[in-house]
Amino acid sequence: MTRVGRVSRTTKETSVLVEIGLDGTGQVDVSTGVGFFDHMLDQLGRHGLFDLSVKTEGDLHIDSHHTIEDTALAFGAAFRQALGDKSGIVRFADASVPLDEALAQVTVDLSGRPYLVHREPDNMAPMIGSYDTTMTRHILESFVAQAQVALHVHVPYGRNAHHIVECQFKALARALRHASEIDPRQPGIPSTKGAL
Repeated sequence: MTRVGRVSRTTKETSVLVEIGLDGTGQVDVSTGVGFFDHMLDQLGRHGLFDLSVKTEGDLHIDSHHTIEDTALAFGAAFRQALGDKSGIVRFADASVPLDEALAQVTVDLSGRPYLVHREPDNMAPMIGSYDTTMTRHILESFVAQAQVALHVHVPYGRNAHHIVECQFKALARALRHASEIDPRQPGIPSTKGAL
């Protein structure tokens, strides 16, 4: 079974191509023009063991918002496409990942119903290079909307903005990896409804 997703999204603001293989080895090739965001997408691929290719060209002369948002939307859509009918998946998973003084806790349900709960420290530095740290929540909102998953992300503490954001992406990667894995004991759709 090959579980891959490929989504192309073109608007007047951006051109995005995302390809993901859920059963990969963490091979990543990303280029969005936003260095720190590329670093976070790299974390998603490597720690999720997803083969991930992302190519985005956006209106960075304005700012990075459209580029980041449209990439997150395409990533969510590609992830959902790769899941197929979700037959045999684990469905629920959680992961806690520390990065020095910061800790992220992520819980996911590949439910078919988009919902996000996101909590991180309020006193975080506003920028990491050209990356606006308020975009982390928006990335997750955009991903959830297209992937149609329920996602809870909690950072109970942390001091360094880079660490706070990065441990969220690493924990998300680990949770998505486990939730999307095939469970040999689950022959069908893991839901009493018979559909996700």
